[in-house]
Parts: sequence; C-alpha cells; structure tokens
Amino acid sequence: MKRFALIGAAGYIAPRHMKAVKDTGNDLVAAMDVNDSVGILDSNFPDAQFFTQFEQFDAHVDAERRAGRPLDYIAIASPNYLHDAHMRYALRAGADAICEKPLVLNPEDIDGLKALERDTGRRINTILQLRLHPAIIALRDRVAAMPKDRKVDVDLTYITSRGNWYLKSWKGFTEKSGGIATNIGVHFYDMLHFVYGALQENIVHLNTPTKAAGYLEYERARVRWFLSIDVNDVPETERAKGKRTFRAVTADGENIEFSEGFTELHTRIYEEVLAGRGFGVEENRVAIETVATIRNASIAAKSGLTHPFAVV
Repeated sequence: MKRFALIGAAGYIAPRHMKAVKDTGNDLVAAMDVNDSVGILDSNFPDAQFFTQFEQFDAHVDAERRAGRPLDYIAIASPNYLHDAHMRYALRAGADAICEKPLVLNPEDIDGLKALERDTGRRINTILQLRLHPAIIALRDRVAAMPKDRKVDVDLTYITSRGNWYLKSWKGFTEKSGGIATNIGVHFYDMLHFVYGALQENIVHLNTPTKAAGYLEYERARVRWFLSIDVNDVPETERAKGKRTFRAVTADGENIEFSEGFTELHTRIYEEVLAGRGFGVEENRVAIETVATIRNASIAAKSGLTHPFAVV
C-alpha cells in the first residue's frame, strides 16, 4: 500500500484524486489546503492528517520521513500558478508527484522540472486523462489508418457555464490561471495533439476573460475551436431544456462522443502511474506551448477559419 498526500484538498477536482487513491487500494495519509472545507475526507480517509498552513504540512511530512514513514506520492490539485512550486516541493521531499493540468503556465518551466527530476531521482506524473479515453484512442487509431496526406476538418465547441464567482476567484486572473484557454481548454489541446499529430499553426480570433476562439492546424487536422464560460453561448435550444453546458466535437461532420466515463479517468491515470506507465513532463509540452501562444497572441481578423460561435 502506497502512502499519498494531497495538496489542494478543498478544490473542485480533489475528490477525483481521493477516489483514485481509494480505488487503487492505497492510503491518503495527509492533506493540505488553505481552505478548510474538506469534510469529504471523512467519506474517504477519515484518519488523514489535515493542514491549512503549508509550513505545518511540510513539518509533518519531514517528521514522518525521519520516522521511516516517507510519502510515496504527493498529488497536486492546487491553483494552476502553484503547480510548479508544489511539484518541486514533492520531489525535494522524496516523493513522486501526480499533478493536475495545466502542468505549468509557461513552456520554459518544463525544462526546469525535468532537471529537478534528474537531480532528485524522482518522477512527475501528469493528468492527461483524455489519452486513456476509449473513444479518443479509437479516434486516434482511425486517424492513423487514413492516407498520410489527408487532413480532417474539426470543430471543437466547449461551453461550461460558470457563475459570478469564477472571475472573482483565482481562476479569473490570467497570471494565476493562465486564462480561459489554459484553465478549461488545455486538456482538449493535448487531445488534439495526441490524435492529430504535430501542431503547425495557431491563430487566435477571440480572447476575453469569459470566452476564446481560434484556429489550430495539425499534421492531420484543421481545427476551429471555441471555449466559453458564458451561459448565453449555450445554444438557445439547449438553454430551453435547462442546460448550462454544451460540448460538441465534430470531425468531417461526424460527432465524436466522449462524455461518458470522463469522471473515472483519474482512477485509470493512477493505475497507470502505479504500474510505471504514467504520462511524464515532456508529454505536456505541446499543449503548454499551445496555451501560452494563445495567451500572448495578437487577435487575428475573422475569416473562414473562424469558429461560427466566435462573436463578442
């Protein structure tokens, strides 16, 4: 049984990490978050030590290590801008890391993490869960079987409504979240790279705090994409049904459905990590370069390459 700690235990995604630790038969022995709304620990690991101050968490981890009870893994589900520091802490504490996406906000940070892996002999594992989704794997296989000179036309639309709180939290500050394309889109960009190959072009048509859109061209695909947290972008027919989320990915007009099984993929990631097959730091590079470019790019004029939802 492996010993885990979790940084960011009060966050939205933390329950999936707790479930993954439990489902793989391991133990969460310590958790840390500056917020104390962590009652979910009682349903999963009621004996876990909990800390709201990082210094106390660090002291506990060190004391356990000196007592012959070191951590095997530290899972990181903290705000995006803290991922780099928390991964560095995990490796220096003698544990492997399992870090939520986005791994880091800037591509240059990837090289520093790889150097630290070499220095410490520890490993960073990342949550690229769509790479394990059966529908995405099947799509990748179909693309691989296509003629090498063929490119698919893809439209990616993802609207996940958020309330007034979103822009007032750390997620609403670009320097902390990386902006909307980073915070809610990075796993889609990784999926596109995983399925369609190397990125060749990255054009941005819209980039605001609540929505973004652009065009990406890969070896095997031309992609128009649109992301939003504004409920008004949900198609009216869907809003009439009371829906506040809309997700659609089409390839040459065919719908790609991968909504089912999405929440179970953290457990699959943990299974792969424990088997020594986790996704490493380098596998995140293309997606991180993609979102960094989107964040800093000049806005291009709308054209036939613009997603039809991309209106201000």
